[in-house]
Amino acid sequence: MLKRKMTKQLIEWKNNHKNNCLLVIGARQVGKTFIIKEFAKENYESIIYMNFIENEDYKNIFKSNLDVESIIKQITLRIPNVTIVPHKTILVLDEIQACENAITALKFLAQDSRFDCIASGSLLGIAYKRVSSFPVGYVERLEMNSLDFEEFCWANGMDEDAISYLKEFYDKKETVPDSIHKRMMDLFKEYIVVGGMPRIVDEFVTTHNFGSVLKLQKNIIEDYNDDIVKYADETDKAKIRDCFHSIPKHLARENKKFRYSLVDKNGTSKKYFGALEWLYDAGIINFCHNLSALEAPLEGYAKDDVFKVYMKDTGLLMAMLEEGSQIEIIDGNLGIYKGAIYENIIADILNKLGKKLYYFEHNSTLEVDFVIRYYNKVTAIEVKSADNTKSKSLNSLMQNWGLEQGIRLSSKNIGSTQDKIICLPLYMSMFL
Repeated sequence: MLKRKMTKQLIEWKNNHKNNCLLVIGARQVGKTFIIKEFAKENYESIIYMNFIENEDYKNIFKSNLDVESIIKQITLRIPNVTIVPHKTILVLDEIQACENAITALKFLAQDSRFDCIASGSLLGIAYKRVSSFPVGYVERLEMNSLDFEEFCWANGMDEDAISYLKEFYDKKETVPDSIHKRMMDLFKEYIVVGGMPRIVDEFVTTHNFGSVLKLQKNIIEDYNDDIVKYADETDKAKIRDCFHSIPKHLARENKKFRYSLVDKNGTSKKYFGALEWLYDAGIINFCHNLSALEAPLEGYAKDDVFKVYMKDTGLLMAMLEEGSQIEIIDGNLGIYKGAIYENIIADILNKLGKKLYYFEHNSTLEVDFVIRYYNKVTAIEVKSADNTKSKSLNSLMQNWGLEQGIRLSSKNIGSTQDKIICLPLYMSMFL
């Protein structure tokens, strides 16, 4: 069983919530159902599980009165052998996006102290604007992502003590022993190719077969295409699909700013931005906005209309490329596109750390890949995929733009800090 950080968050909710339901949301196939079921088995005597897609009859439970007693009567009518043990029962409402009345009912379920209630649903299809009365104030939201790099390391045999040992080198900025550095770089490349989707990670650690990994990844991409057909408005389906399949093309460019003309020669923001928002809301892509100034708060200087688009899961991005790309990454090749792949994985890692994504570009002559708040300072991050780690842009920002610190991520070991630039191996991005 894959170890997930979400388990700790679920336990914290159980111990601290004050009559609030928990709503776990996330992209499809990130492992929501599995982790909730395992948590329920470990922490409750009685589990009442309903999946509104697997069994549409469950929707009838919430068809009329939504007071708790009426709901309980309907549950006992439709689900055999239901037992409610006061304070030791959990109600799990899975794929709740398929039953809008159940979303509304969370308010009333939250007020009943006899049982806890967790709802979960795919970001695809959850349209709160269509819910007659969303239970604001009665629901705690928790977004679940695919495995982050640390969880991927756990899956591949590293325990928390080993990660803590590695972090000591990061904290002290000391060189990592060569054997550990090589192992971590190998794991990092594998994470790029495999990504973090639980089923795919499990397949990889079980078989170490990249061919079967690629097959599963392509299945998920086809599932995304099917979801566009299923959930998107009829007038938007083609636009969303075209934007989705244009992402590798955008990242292949030296200037990776999203250009609507690459989707459609007559493409405009008015025509296609809604399609990108749909992909973002579905948990498929990340936006990375350009900054007009290197000052805090970063959100205040973000340009709404100038941005890059990255895939949330880099393994799925790799699967969208031609076959053989996986081998090239593992072997350290891929030409200019290698830089795009490494940027995408760092965007994914930063996003999973809870950071909004920004970059800085000035007059097409100076660009740095990411800008974050790091120890409360505006900090530029440059991602280097080649052995040559020289960086004119980062050095220029430090010397001419008043930036107090920068971080250079590369395949090299930890280097000495020079001119306020911290040199770290790519895998240490998980500690930022």
